Amino acid sequence: MLRDDIRARRDGLRLYGLTPPKRGQDPDKVREIAERQARRVAALAPDGLVLYDLQDEAGRTGAARPFPFLPTLEPLAYSRDFLAALEVPRVLYKCVGNQSAAELVAWADALEAGGRDACVLVGAPSSAQGAGALGLRTAYELLGRRATPACLGGIAIAERHARKLDEDERLVGKHAAGCRFFVSQTVFDAGATKSLLSDYALAFARAGLEPVPFILSFSPCGSLKTMDFMKWLGISFPRWLENDLRFAPDILRKSVDLALQVFADVRAFAKEKKLPLGINVESVSIRKEEIEASSELFASLSGMM
Repeated sequence: MLRDDIRARRDGLRLYGLTPPKRGQDPDKVREIAERQARRVAALAPDGLVLYDLQDEAGRTGAARPFPFLPTLEPLAYSRDFLAALEVPRVLYKCVGNQSAAELVAWADALEAGGRDACVLVGAPSSAQGAGALGLRTAYELLGRRATPACLGGIAIAERHARKLDEDERLVGKHAAGCRFFVSQTVFDAGATKSLLSDYALAFARAGLEPVPFILSFSPCGSLKTMDFMKWLGISFPRWLENDLRFAPDILRKSVDLALQVFADVRAFAKEKKLPLGINVESVSIRKEEIEASSELFASLSGMM
């Protein structure tokens, strides 16, 4: 069971991530999408299914968003109402900036009713957080005070660490707030990721803590516009890697090959540091080719572990 593996700090956890369907669609259409997703996930047999809670991050940067924001179904409701037959534990993302304290606690109660799922809380982008919005620290405290605390995970961002050199301390603080695993932003920069992992290992050692599973996220990149969107989200592409993608005859194929190279590099580094490492392959595109590439990437990364 995923929760037990997380608490045991198991190395090699394998997650597969999806975005719920868009809001406002006919329920029959949503059921059709859910059935396709369930078949794909069942065939891959991951340790957990990640369902993302998207938010409009237009306020995080002055640059134009390459793709329009389309609201999606709430992950817990989608999981409960359309994926109930899928026998795979969930990792449900929850954006807390648009929640009241009572709403978040009620959501956590509903999550715990299943008894097997984990969650990752996501704060509002700092530049977009309005007055009165529920902050991430307060959200952790609310869930930590419950009689049965949720199986909590936290976000880890190597790019932020490269700028501020404090992500390791953020992770120590998130662990103190109850987080028992971390999930990275999509990884294309092995160097930045290894720097974060190094400081993470040292910070936990200084605090007398055993490192918890650190899940690396990967995603195929099927077009230059997709790469521009990833960069808009704050994902780092080393210059050499960006050049390889921009001038590749087949950018999708090249992105999968590069993701495998990056993982091999980071995996060897993590093993040396005795850090429990896992993978999360994101499938957030509606294009058939990118969906198939995500399944291939998941299978290849699983084999490397």
